[in-house]
Amino acid sequence: MKSYKPTSPSRRNMTTVSYRGVLTTSTPEKSLTKGYKRHVGRNNRGRITVRHKGGGNKKLFREVDFMYNKKDIPAKILSVEYDPYRTGFIGLVSYADGEKRYILLPKDLGVGDQMIVSENGEIKTGNRVPLSKIPVGTFVYNVEIKKNGGAKLCRSAGNCGQIIANDAGYAHIKLPSTEVRKIPEGAWACIGRASNDEQWLVNVGKAGKSRHMGIRPTVRGSVMNPCDHPYGGGEGRQGRGLKRAKTLWGKPVGKGQKSRTPKKYSNYLIVSRRKVGKRK
Repeated sequence: MKSYKPTSPSRRNMTTVSYRGVLTTSTPEKSLTKGYKRHVGRNNRGRITVRHKGGGNKKLFREVDFMYNKKDIPAKILSVEYDPYRTGFIGLVSYADGEKRYILLPKDLGVGDQMIVSENGEIKTGNRVPLSKIPVGTFVYNVEIKKNGGAKLCRSAGNCGQIIANDAGYAHIKLPSTEVRKIPEGAWACIGRASNDEQWLVNVGKAGKSRHMGIRPTVRGSVMNPCDHPYGGGEGRQGRGLKRAKTLWGKPVGKGQKSRTPKKYSNYLIVSRRKVGKRK
């Protein structure tokens, strides 16, 4: 991690990931980039559905391969790069047939290393194999939910799941949230842990940096009026005044409250619900 001299109160505790010595290039592969329209939290009618988004630096979108549909063709990592749209590092790989693609890199894999997507691939960091071929206890990332559905789980920096059992055609995976979920053994996963695990130690430090990241300010509900938030109103500083935490729309949130739909279609795949709070 990189820290800064305390030239101002906001700089005093500010930290960033030290990219020097990790990234190998600052220029992305032109054929794998494109412009990208940011919706800044708006839906197709222009209404804000996700608050606190907007502004920020202009970013170039990198087309990262999460399908991994080039099977049984070895690939070599050419570069380790930063991607402004995700927390983990990406790598430019060149397959033996000459095609280049971006992939989400695992920890401890660098320029010159080899990887392969194969049913009979070796169980080593970076390789992608079906869950049925992965031993119990192995850490995996870029996990599919169904066969050939593309990587969906354990994709952010430093994240991984652990295979804890195989039973009746399903692999039981303990996810970063501590939830244990059944996933069909025909689904694929990459061996290892997603790169840039120091991302979780970053202290943004100042409001201006949040604006550069495209994050707009958050106003506390307790300082609003009663018509604007369930916590609003009162003379002077007030507490929540309610037994349970609520969102702006009165839905339960945080503090260990269950917010999952009771009859969600995938409930039968949940072996153990996630543990919430400080002791998870």
